[in-house]
Amino acid sequence: MADEVALVARARRELLLRAHRHRLRREDLEDCYSQATLELLTRALNGAGFAGREHVANALEQRFVSRIHDRRRALSGRSPMQAALETAMSIGGAEEEQIEIVDVRAELERLVIQRLELRRLQELVEQLSIDQRMALAGQLGGISRAEFCRMFGWSPEKYRKVAQRARARLRRLMSAEEQPVPPRAGGSEQKSGTRP
Repeated sequence: MADEVALVARARRELLLRAHRHRLRREDLEDCYSQATLELLTRALNGAGFAGREHVANALEQRFVSRIHDRRRALSGRSPMQAALETAMSIGGAEEEQIEIVDVRAELERLVIQRLELRRLQELVEQLSIDQRMALAGQLGGISRAEFCRMFGWSPEKYRKVAQRARARLRRLMSAEEQPVPPRAGGSEQKSGTRP
């Protein structure tokens, strides 16, 4: 009888998957169909009798639809894990599908400050000479001094001086940006909320 179940399951597979394609994704339907087939094979191996192939086909479809309903209930929230997996996004995928991983442990204020500092740094770097930007980019990119000098025809001494000047100028530009706001001339001696 298990052979009959296997033959019917194989013959009806594509028909049932097409008939119920509106209910779930293809992968989920195939999973449900496999479960239903396995349940019927187990019943057949345990001695359950079927009246014929039509009875096997009806029992298979009934099991299949039951597994589909179970899966839909799980996805709609009865199973928190399934609902979470269903809405999860892949970390690595096509470039347009990639997502930014957020560190929920990071303090929001610190994160905002770091982003602002990076934007300010990006603006300040534009004030450096092209050679200075190239030297800093090489250092940040992990290019060795020897390789950089070979690529651009610089001497090691030129590389050292340009990179040193670039870092010093960038520090000066950043410290100039961080000057405190000068107090207002004459200062205010009034209490808040009062008018002269």
